[in-house]
Amino acid sequence: MELTERKKKILRTIVDLYIRTAEPVASKTISQLPGMDFSSATIRNEMAELTSLGLLEQPHTSAGRVPSAAGYRFYVDELMQDYRLSVDETKSINQEMELKLQEFDKAISAVGKIVSKMTNLPAYAVAARKPNATVKRFDLILAEQSSFILVVMMHDNSVKNKLIRLPLEAEEADLKLLSAVLNASLTDLTAEEITPDVLSRVTRSAGRCAELVPVIVDFVTELLGAQQSEVYMTGQAKLLTQPEYHDIDKAQEMLTNLDEEIISNLPTTLSSNSKTQILVGPENVAKSLKETSVVMTKFDIGDGMQGMIGVVGPTRMDYAQITARLSYFAENLSKMFAKPDAPALQEPKTKEEP
Repeated sequence: MELTERKKKILRTIVDLYIRTAEPVASKTISQLPGMDFSSATIRNEMAELTSLGLLEQPHTSAGRVPSAAGYRFYVDELMQDYRLSVDETKSINQEMELKLQEFDKAISAVGKIVSKMTNLPAYAVAARKPNATVKRFDLILAEQSSFILVVMMHDNSVKNKLIRLPLEAEEADLKLLSAVLNASLTDLTAEEITPDVLSRVTRSAGRCAELVPVIVDFVTELLGAQQSEVYMTGQAKLLTQPEYHDIDKAQEMLTNLDEEIISNLPTTLSSNSKTQILVGPENVAKSLKETSVVMTKFDIGDGMQGMIGVVGPTRMDYAQITARLSYFAENLSKMFAKPDAPALQEPKTKEEP
């Protein structure tokens, strides 16, 4: 969509004002701003055309205009100016990130809490296993006469387990044989490398536990699947501070769905050539997110793992500021996970705002 420079300037101003005030923007308000060398009548005509193009909406007959979902998308793609973090902001982020994060799951959960705190919006953090995940070791532990626990250690040292019922004729010696076969045949293989030939070979070598092989392989291939991820959500109540959710019924519906339906529909991956992604309103898959936006960015964890952080909020959110904060945060997280014993983060070379 091609817009004149005047239309672009007016649309950018309306989005910026609405982000700050959550109030419809009138032509008179725009005409009084520095650098706006257009009359109220000219601005009204331009706003009417932007509305006919679907970039603005008019909530009430006598009210000003607000950006539509398409308007936000045009703003993000064409008009949004880079937001430069202040020295105080970078110091605050660095201080939060210098926490002692020891257990991986707790670390990812803490990441979400920090992001929520620094954006004042609900945030989510994701730890996703890349497609080349493998099993490091199998252990089979006899639980009782009729069952055993399959313990699977992944290559990143995370541990998963499953209780499986034994065939009637199997004994502990048979479990030891099966354990040896699994460790010899299925470790260091990706899901794609566990072929029917491999499955057949393992089954032939498993003795009286042969019928257990398909059950074990199904569990393992599920663990090795490309879309293995854990999503941690925090800060849901922060939505209540946003004007869009002062309506009790609307807020209750959003908060009710946020923990279950929305988490299951949040994006947990980004395209390989994209570090940061913004989904505006209707671009979200989940029906419950149609009136909200999601900003997310990814970072590397190492050992075949990738992390992602994102925020959920009204379409009126300050996209430039939030994108800058998430990008800075993710860049430093990649450095911290790459070198867990690295010294404290260096202060960035950022100049004070005039």
